[in-house]
Amino acid sequence: MWERQLALAEAGWHVIVPQLRGFDGGTGEPSAASVDDYAGDVIDLLDSLHIDEAVIGGLSMGGYIAFAVLRHAARYVHALILADTKPQADSPEALEGRKRLLQTLEAKGPAGVADEMIPKLLGETTRRERPDVVGRVRELVLASSSAAIAGAIRALMSRPDSTGLLPTIHVPTLILVGVEDTVTPVANALEMQRGIGGAELVQIPGAGHLANLEQPEAFDAALARFLSHRV
Repeated sequence: MWERQLALAEAGWHVIVPQLRGFDGGTGEPSAASVDDYAGDVIDLLDSLHIDEAVIGGLSMGGYIAFAVLRHAARYVHALILADTKPQADSPEALEGRKRLLQTLEAKGPAGVADEMIPKLLGETTRRERPDVVGRVRELVLASSSAAIAGAIRALMSRPDSTGLLPTIHVPTLILVGVEDTVTPVANALEMQRGIGGAELVQIPGAGHLANLEQPEAFDAALARFLSHRV
């Protein structure tokens, strides 16, 4: 899902896109038990590459992983990018929804998850005007094993609340959100901006929850501007 952003390397940035356990046909550990497992993998990767500081960025679950990296190894985080995510843990209603999604996964596999989630993940504009993006997101879901998807859902369900972490963040921070995001809407992004001193917020028109896939030009422009001027 981050292939487009690899082009930032052309501007001189060393761009690293971790492959989360089991996703996109990945091998090794098939799933994670918590967001801390994913964060630990990211930290281990940085260590193996001898990287002492990085701009840590993530979208949706990637944002929750970024918060986990901050909790466990803040010294690595030189700057922060939080896209279409939120600091809160799941509400009781959200937990019930994830339990139902696990049941869908068990009954219908990744295709059933795609059918249920794509209308929520993509904004109205994308669903109406960008069938190529709809098809691409479906491909991404189907490329992952049921075990990987189940592990991710359970990790989301068990993640801690990170709201108290916000005032402790003292690195340059970019918050991005699709204007049509109904999963982690603009209100969540505004709350994060208020909680993180000096954070910059960019709202992306015509995008839902997967802003970097739905409106890549606007997303990349905001990203490049932040990296050039704040980092």
